[in-house]
Amino acid sequence: MATNTTKRPKRHVKSGDTVLVLSGNAKGQSGKITKVLIDKQRATIEGVNMVTKHVKPTATSPQGGIEQREGSIHLSNLMVIDPKTGEASRTGRKLNDKGKLQRFSKKSGNFI
Repeated sequence: MATNTTKRPKRHVKSGDTVLVLSGNAKGQSGKITKVLIDKQRATIEGVNMVTKHVKPTATSPQGGIEQREGSIHLSNLMVIDPKTGEASRTGRKLNDKGKLQRFSKKSGNFI
């Protein structure tokens, strides 16, 4: 009997990474990831892809109004910036000195 399991895709980005946006309205902009939505494969980036949100008045914000918020971007449109070289690079995984898998920059070979 076949089991119905879905594979979780491997993410190449984590919260706190500095990334470059490859496509879309925010193409060419870079920033730090504040939140990663695993199930939707999207991430929000500090100060990038700002969207207008109309907020109803509530008890917490009685004024309501129009706010600018960070919109999410699909993970496939992001590339990690190597912290040592400052260049955008693809990432891979390899064993470090302690025998644990760690992400590394494919362009420079440095661990991220």
